[in-house]
Amino acid sequence: MVEFSILTNRKRAVVALVHSVAFLLIAVRQLMAANPAAGIWVASEVSKGTWILCAIFTVVSSILLWLLLISRGWLEKFYFGFCTISATSGLIRTAAGDQAFHAGLYIRVVMLISAVLVGLLIVRVHSRNQSRLQPEYAEEAN
Repeated sequence: MVEFSILTNRKRAVVALVHSVAFLLIAVRQLMAANPAAGIWVASEVSKGTWILCAIFTVVSSILLWLLLISRGWLEKFYFGFCTISATSGLIRTAAGDQAFHAGLYIRVVMLISAVLVGLLIVRVHSRNQSRLQPEYAEEAN
């Protein structure tokens, strides 16, 4: 039996999967838009949006790292590991800029695709476990 400590049921797994897909779509849009990130360590004027994005990536990366540390099963650890790497690479890219870390765009997309695939597997595991617990026909329930 696969062990879970955070994504303990199908509903939680589906919510996590929806978040992963949404962030994957955002990352793909960023990849296609090719808006170069200037970075906050560059000697130029840094926009308020860049600082806000850095703060968001910092909070999200920290939370995902915490979830990775408290997760139990390997599937869960892989899922949160991929998400943590994705958010951290977004943080590094935003902070350092594209000149220093352009690969961050690609790392985010690859890690989020991996997280979506593992998330689908987790939902499938929960769906299989749920179908074993519930009878297929209403007559069997009586």
